[in-house]
Amino acid sequence: MMRVLGRTEISTSTLLLVVTLVMVICLLYDYNDNQISHLQKAVMEDDNQTMSPAQNASHPTSWPPCEPNMAAADIRDFSSLPKTLQDFLYFQHCRQFPMLLDVPDKCGGAEASDGVFLLLVIKSSPGNYENREVLRKTWAKERLHNGALIRRLFITGTEQTGFEKARQNQLLQLEQSEYGDILQWDFTDSFYNLTLKQVLFLQWIDRNCPHVRFLLNGDDDVFANTGKMVEYLQGLDGNDGDKHLFSGNVIYNSSPIRSPSSKYFIPMQVQASNSYPPYCSGGGFLLSGYTAMVIYKMSTAVPLLPIDDVYIGMCLAKAGLHPAYHMGILTNGLYIPSKKIDKYDPCIYRDFLLVHRFLPAQIYLMWHRVNYSNLKCSSFTKH
Repeated sequence: MMRVLGRTEISTSTLLLVVTLVMVICLLYDYNDNQISHLQKAVMEDDNQTMSPAQNASHPTSWPPCEPNMAAADIRDFSSLPKTLQDFLYFQHCRQFPMLLDVPDKCGGAEASDGVFLLLVIKSSPGNYENREVLRKTWAKERLHNGALIRRLFITGTEQTGFEKARQNQLLQLEQSEYGDILQWDFTDSFYNLTLKQVLFLQWIDRNCPHVRFLLNGDDDVFANTGKMVEYLQGLDGNDGDKHLFSGNVIYNSSPIRSPSSKYFIPMQVQASNSYPPYCSGGGFLLSGYTAMVIYKMSTAVPLLPIDDVYIGMCLAKAGLHPAYHMGILTNGLYIPSKKIDKYDPCIYRDFLLVHRFLPAQIYLMWHRVNYSNLKCSSFTKH
């Protein structure tokens, strides 16, 4: 005859079952975590030609946490500012952050860095994986063009919190192990920290790549004709990267936007002056290695401003240098008024150096169409 279990026996059985299930789940979690670690190690060891992550960095990878400057709260009407700007003012003095991913030998070592003709410095957020993958296959491909060496770097910070931040960082680590092309610092990657990202990169290039000839500094959603860039730079008269060059879409007579509803809002507490110096729009610009070093030196004496392209213009102005307009760099995009013309006709784009902004699939297609060996252009669309 079946015996009916008492309440105590049922409770004990249930408790044992729960404990067993918890133990199984913990074991599975540990197993999966170990598998991921082994996967990362295997991927990192698979290609001996790529650079190692930050443990081989050429400088200390950890810094003490930067403490907020609480005196910022004494600024007039501080409490009325948006929290993003309050945080900016609290940490405006911070210029050292731990480096999570590094490629110190990207230029072949500091002394040999003049062997890199064009260094592509691409601002990218951690989550923009598709953009980075497409650029690696298209205009940012590391290669020789006309005998000139092109190298690539993505510069980024961190996003999100908790598990999502950990997943994004793990993705970047896997990319780094395969391609060796990421510089990542442990700061929040946000619009108001774009200037910080630029300053951290300038510190890096001073350490690791001080003699590079030229640089393209731009976003990860532009179409760049890097072959044409090399040809343009090779054709400069008397400038092999050792003289001033800062070229792009120059913005003149600009001033801080005082409207709090604007993405580019800069209150008096951040920038008292009502005018900005001339600067190149941050979507993409070309500069010489000489000018990059000048900007770095000036940046040590210019307080950070949230708008990164304006900030670089301030550093140029402090050095007595000026940006130059280049008609082939279109950071505001290209407007085609006629509906009878394909606005993505490769014949329109093939002679421009850079156009902003493109989706990853559009970049991939445009690169292949522009570089198609049998591309034929009519006189109407040919530039």
